Amino acid sequence: MASPSSLFDLTGKTALVTGAGFGLGRAFSRALAAHGAEVISADIDFPGAEQTSQLIVQEGGKSSPLAVDVADEKSVAAMAKATGRVDILINNAGVASLVKRVHEMTTEEWNRVIAVDLTGVFFVTRAVLPKMLAQGCGSIINIASIAGLGGFPHLGSPYSAAKAGVAGFTRQLAVEYAKDNIRANAIAPGWHGGTNLGKRTRAGMSAERVEEFEASIRAGTPMGRRGTPEELGGLCVYLASDASSFVTGQVIAHDGGWTST
Repeated sequence: MASPSSLFDLTGKTALVTGAGFGLGRAFSRALAAHGAEVISADIDFPGAEQTSQLIVQEGGKSSPLAVDVADEKSVAAMAKATGRVDILINNAGVASLVKRVHEMTTEEWNRVIAVDLTGVFFVTRAVLPKMLAQGCGSIINIASIAGLGGFPHLGSPYSAAKAGVAGFTRQLAVEYAKDNIRANAIAPGWHGGTNLGKRTRAGMSAERVEEFEASIRAGTPMGRRGTPEELGGLCVYLASDASSFVTGQVIAHDGGWTST
């Protein structure tokens, strides 16, 4: 029987993380590398991906950067061609929509978010699955959101719809590929600081509105605060590792109790 610590050992495994250049993606990449995985840091912002890889190397890990636009089928195909074995896939790349009601939302805004946050997950997963099927194993971790689990006044409909789709897509993946020893799970983060999504949301707000927004988050979260990107690392490593070998098809909220109220 494996020791408890070895269950989380990712030595010899390769992880592909999309949206790795900043925020949650960087935190996931660093956590996986710290547990022994070689990380491919992929992002549409290549300098950001390079910075993540450099940081991992400085910390004693292994990583290489890669440019990809997950909403572009050809770009995703090129990424898959440029990579070898992929044991762990983290579908993290995403964008947020402006906070508007449905009747105010433009078709362009809707399509942009769906293209990146939902269709992009499909493109990348479809491109990587043949590798995992050939290997006979794999762990896919899709980044959903509490926005896909319920309606919230601080979010736009395209983002909520896309993240709900990610949750459903994850469950379907789990059923289709369970007998191939490929697991699929999703993490549904709550209100975490230090992300580009948060920066975009606050960019169009006045200082007073930002404080009202932050106060409402603290009030609605039983733990009384935002989470940090680093706090997601443990859950990511768990789902990527043998510690979760019998876990598939799950959507796990990481939200300080927000969805429990």
